[in-house]
Amino acid sequence: MAADTAPRRRFGGGDLNGLLGLVVDNLSLLAFMATALVGIFGMPADIVFRRMFPGTALGVLLGNLAYTWMARRLAARTGREDVTAMPLGIDAPTSIGMALLVLGPAFVGYRQAGLDDLAAGEATWRLGMASLVVMGLLKFVLSFFGAWVQRSVPRAGLLGSIAGIALVLMGFLPLVEIMRVPVVGFAGLGVVLYGLVAKRRLPFGMPGVLGAFLVGVALYYGLGPLGLLGTGYHAPAAWQWRLGFPWPTLGFVQGLPATVPYLPLILPFGLLMVVGGINVTESARAAGDDYRTRDILLVEALATLVAGICGGVAQTTPYIGQPAYKAMGARTGYTLATGLIIGLGGVFGYLSNLVELLPVAVLAPILVFVSIGITTQAFEATPLRYAGAVVFSFFPAIARMLAIKLGDPSIVDPAHFAALYADTSHGIAPLAVIVILGNGFIITSMVWASFVVAMIDGHVRKAAGIVALGAVLTAFGLIHSVEPIGSVYLPWQLAPAAQALVWPFVAAYGALAVVLLLLSLSRSRTA
Repeated sequence: MAADTAPRRRFGGGDLNGLLGLVVDNLSLLAFMATALVGIFGMPADIVFRRMFPGTALGVLLGNLAYTWMARRLAARTGREDVTAMPLGIDAPTSIGMALLVLGPAFVGYRQAGLDDLAAGEATWRLGMASLVVMGLLKFVLSFFGAWVQRSVPRAGLLGSIAGIALVLMGFLPLVEIMRVPVVGFAGLGVVLYGLVAKRRLPFGMPGVLGAFLVGVALYYGLGPLGLLGTGYHAPAAWQWRLGFPWPTLGFVQGLPATVPYLPLILPFGLLMVVGGINVTESARAAGDDYRTRDILLVEALATLVAGICGGVAQTTPYIGQPAYKAMGARTGYTLATGLIIGLGGVFGYLSNLVELLPVAVLAPILVFVSIGITTQAFEATPLRYAGAVVFSFFPAIARMLAIKLGDPSIVDPAHFAALYADTSHGIAPLAVIVILGNGFIITSMVWASFVVAMIDGHVRKAAGIVALGAVLTAFGLIHSVEPIGSVYLPWQLAPAAQALVWPFVAAYGALAVVLLLLSLSRSRTA
């Protein structure tokens, strides 16, 4: 009988290792989001901790419960006791992107429009909910067409675009936070690199993530009270029970109109998670656990959708590395325990206390490692001949990062950018080009990598078609929006000065498409 073949051991030493790694990964992302929204953009903490966190944590709970059940069902069906559940948690690239590129700038924009902090925070929360619902619906639909998505977009385009996010947003920006308290952050980063990149064994077989976490906490709370960290140390806030029940709400409906300017970011975020889900399912299958791809994608989509309806603002995803959890001996207990710890923590508020106790310098090294892993995978999982396409796809993400660090157009006085756009004495001003190039950077990265891949494969006419598609996307602001906040538009409704910026970019794509069509007429061979 099936009950006799199901695994009897529900939680073991391997599950403990998996639990520590998965919980710390989720905590680090929640901490970064809270630091960005509260510390950088000034959003009220109660909005983040009582409204955004509970719904987001609910998605983690539901997804992990479903994956645990799927693993135990697979174990019962196959009679194996070594089945490892698919790990699920908050997605790193898109959560950081949502905080830095959507929610934070939107909050500042609402305040500039005259709303007080509380009203601006509420409006931003509704925007976040609506964004998550849009992503959840997109993932739900695409979960039935996963194979088509994989065939339509080259792997270099998909992995290159997400690697660009990883490199500059998940890697560089957290590295800046590490070096703001270098004694703590750099030591923790070194432990992460030792245990997870160099793959050296830590004392007592301790997981690399846990080792870095303990070293960072020990240094921060050991040296900080002695004044040896300077202004980098802040005494922990008093413990608070921030109860927040993730009840379903129609607040996302009010936020839907506000998502329109951010669709060039939101839609690719959902698409990337579908492809990521396909890839991690294949990875688990190669490790011996044959999950049905559509089931994995549907769970991910529904967890995201329910989280958005219940107030969440960060989507969930199955994590890369199921074979690694399997190798450390984790089975099904670690996902069940992670879901309960994170889910209940969002409800009873202890997640917010943990986030406040753990400075970003302690948690950021984990994000840097994830950045390294994702960027490395973009090259390892892509044939070597496409490496140039992957690298080429990084440039739009770099432009977006520069726009953030040099003065995000969503935050800086619009008159500043109006002056930049007006300076055309030697062509379009360089900083204006950076802003325009960075707007819609995820889709831009996909387009750029895809047409380079087509050229490498000798499909020059296909490359011309992809470039022509880029011209259409540019015309409507889905990529290279000339609006400082990156919103989409109908080009003929723009002011003459803005149209004067749109059409040169459209013409650039058009000219390249024509050149490629002419080149396709010649019978050229690879050098």
